[in-house]
This record gives sequence, structure tokens and C-alpha cells, in this order.
Amino acid sequence: MYFVVKRFLDITLAFIALLLLLPVFIIINILIFLSSGLPIFYLQERVGKDWKPFKIIKFRTMIKDADKIGLGITSNSDSRITPVGKILRKTKLDELPQLINVLKGEMSLIGPRPELLKFVNHFKEDYSFILNIKPGITDYASIQFRNEETMIKSVDNESFYLKEILPSKIALYKKYIREMGLFTDFKILFYTLKGLII
Repeated sequence: MYFVVKRFLDITLAFIALLLLLPVFIIINILIFLSSGLPIFYLQERVGKDWKPFKIIKFRTMIKDADKIGLGITSNSDSRITPVGKILRKTKLDELPQLINVLKGEMSLIGPRPELLKFVNHFKEDYSFILNIKPGITDYASIQFRNEETMIKSVDNESFYLKEILPSKIALYKKYIREMGLFTDFKILFYTLKGLII
């Protein structure tokens, strides 16, 4: 029953949010186009529920083909990030297009953040448990690691992420799954919105 209600809330809230945020989407589209041209959106393959790959949708915050000339993990000083991209990343506005992923049924509003396959493969046993549910836009880990990019200062960003950050995130993903319920979802949504406003 919980998952039926959760899906209903995902569709309803994502649809309302997209309608209300349409002017913001238009402004961001114009800013990205004027500052660095097309494409406006950045699609990246992530691992979803039951290990099914899907394309996560974000506003493009880096130069074109940035993923072909650098690592999959970025710090806030990454030279590939555009001036507009820095603002979008700081405010988390680059994540808004994932509301479309929610409507498509690939993601939920609340749930463990989806990862790249190469990172998931390092923790297969953990992810065999985590990937039993849909990934989400926000969760405990998103709140705790809201300023993750400022933490990544190692020369080898991906190694630092795998050793120092992802294990902590995985523990929080499991915590969410153990506590999963409407109360938990609304609590996470509240603290996520609070973090964006303050």
C-alpha cells in the first residue's frame, strides 16, 4: 500500500512542481543557451531499481562533452564547470529536470541517489539491497552531503569519493530503506526544502 501511495504522491507533486517551476525552467534554459550554447540538458546513465540503467536528466552545468575529458566526480573548483553552472550547482537548481525522471517512473522524489555503474560495482553486495527500490531526488545522504563538492579536494577525486564519501552515503541509503514510510518521506522532503531556503 505504501508504494502505491508513494507513486501517487510522486506523480502529483512532481507534476505540480513542474507547472509551478515552468518560469524558472525557461529562465535557466535561456541562461545556459546564452552562456554556453546547446545542449541545455545533460543526460547521464545511472543504475536504477533492479539494476536497470536509465538516463538521469539534469541542466547542463559543465562545458560540452565534459564527461569525455575528465572524471565522473567533480569538485567545486573543477574548470569544466561553467559560470552559470556554478550557480545552478550551488542552488541545486540543476537537479530540477529529474522531476521528469519521476514522472517517467524511473525515480522517486525520495530515495537513495542513483549512482554510476562503475561506482556501484565497487559495492555490489550493498547495492543488491539498495537497488530493490527506486532511486530518488533526495534522501538522508543528499541532506548530509549537500555541499559534497567542497569536500572533494583530493587529487584523485574518484578514489576519494569511493573511500571517504560513498561508504557513508551507502549507510544512509540503508538507513532510509529501514525507516521507509510516508512519515520518513515527508520528513526528508521538509529538511531538503529547508536546506534549499536557508
